[in-house]
Amino acid sequence: MIPSPDQIVSAAANVAHKMLYGGLADLRPMPRTLIDDGVLRELYHYRPAGTGARPHEDGDPVLLVTPLAAPALCYDLRRGCSMVEHLVQAGRPTYVVEYGEVSFANRALGMEHWVDEVVPCAIREVSRHAGDRPVHVVGWSLGGIFALLTAADQPDLPIASLATIGSPIDVTQVPLVAPIRPFLGLAGERAGLVTQAYRLMGGAPKPLVRRAFQLSSVNKLVTKPVAIAAKLDDRDFLAQVEAVDRFTANMIAYPGRTFGQLYHRLLKGNQLAGGVVGMDDREISLADLRVPLLAFGGASDGIAPVACVQPVADLVPNVPDFRFEVVPGGHLGMLTGRAARTTTWRILDEWIDRHSGRESRATTAIGTDRRRRYPSASSRGLSAARR
Repeated sequence: MIPSPDQIVSAAANVAHKMLYGGLADLRPMPRTLIDDGVLRELYHYRPAGTGARPHEDGDPVLLVTPLAAPALCYDLRRGCSMVEHLVQAGRPTYVVEYGEVSFANRALGMEHWVDEVVPCAIREVSRHAGDRPVHVVGWSLGGIFALLTAADQPDLPIASLATIGSPIDVTQVPLVAPIRPFLGLAGERAGLVTQAYRLMGGAPKPLVRRAFQLSSVNKLVTKPVAIAAKLDDRDFLAQVEAVDRFTANMIAYPGRTFGQLYHRLLKGNQLAGGVVGMDDREISLADLRVPLLAFGGASDGIAPVACVQPVADLVPNVPDFRFEVVPGGHLGMLTGRAARTTTWRILDEWIDRHSGRESRATTAIGTDRRRRYPSASSRGLSAARR
């Protein structure tokens, strides 16, 4: 297709801006304050919007749970395409728990550290900081798995609702993993090359994690130069590419023991698909989950495809409200891609208001019109809901 004169001018302006100023994306982080910390646990409160004496913030708090290996940039990718920015501007008390740099010294920490300590402590501290209100917990990828296991294991936590975004359940449905699963245990757990490698390295180092994330979208990696060349006039697209590149460059290592548990129990053993995950001292059953659950699957997610995520619906029979939504985007795109602004975030807004102290005020103000903005599962044919 021959570009129009306007496209040529826009492309030239974008290239010039990138050369002169180093980039097009507004990568300023949303301002935040550290309110609690511990071993591989940093809990931040994002400052409310507004500069007056009474900044805008009310309602139940939202806690964003990061997955291992990913920086909190996943929730605050860039201005204009940041879930944090969206939540803060909506006046929601917004928090994130992240883990800092993982080193060889942390190699003995297992999944129990996150399920017993990190996530529960973050939930309790957020509730306390927000005036003892119940917390809406949102977890992306493995962050959603940790949130699921924590909520199922500790029913006394002050959780208002739970939302998982691209959290893998049945790994046999992951195209990248399914072909190699039969070979993972041939050498035995102790003799296996993977086991010996992560024990020697103390985990999965950052360069390996970064490369694995890139290879999970190898088709996009290969076609990326072509896509950029074809969209030089699209400033928003180019800014998104810059932001995703920064995110990928800041991937974090996995602690050795945790990586081993994830490999043997979730990848090789596929325990989540059975609904029961073994900890060192007990088992956690997803059937014990008793808080409202919203689960998202990404229509083009190569790491956790819809068929991998959706089985959670059959594993949580005791939740009071369940909703499954398929939204546009890959593994990261469904969370913070350009389409997420009008899909994932709007559905999440509706969900939080439905299960929040804000619901009565919102319902009084707009009645049933708010629900009509988001078509029902049956009308879209993409989601399943259980009320």
